[in-house]
Amino acid sequence: QVQLVESGGGLVQAGGSLRLSCACSGSMCTINVMGWYRQAPGKQRDVVARITNKGVTDYADSVKGRFTISRDNAKNTLYLQMNSLKPEDAAVYYCNTHPTGTTDARYMYWGQGTQVTVSS
Repeated sequence: QVQLVESGGGLVQAGGSLRLSCACSGSMCTINVMGWYRQAPGKQRDVVARITNKGVTDYADSVKGRFTISRDNAKNTLYLQMNSLKPEDAAVYYCNTHPTGTTDARYMYWGQGTQVTVSS
């Protein structure tokens, strides 16, 4: 019912910036919560930032003040502006969406991921 495709990953130097995009296809894209998660090798997948259909945002402590999540409902696109990147930010970043009010895994939709590499 929902398909997510990430883009914008790549290699950047520490202190640099990168903008990730996630194209969402499906009728639920504009009303669902959307977010970015990341997973580094050997580590669990953790939430980076989320945004509701009303524009309310939430960030992991590690990225507050550096990352900005936004969405364009008219384009069904989610963005993550990543500034002041650190080597610790290197990971595969995944786009996610789920209905408002639940984070049950059976209702979670995921993109294929996009690699972000930060050199020091």
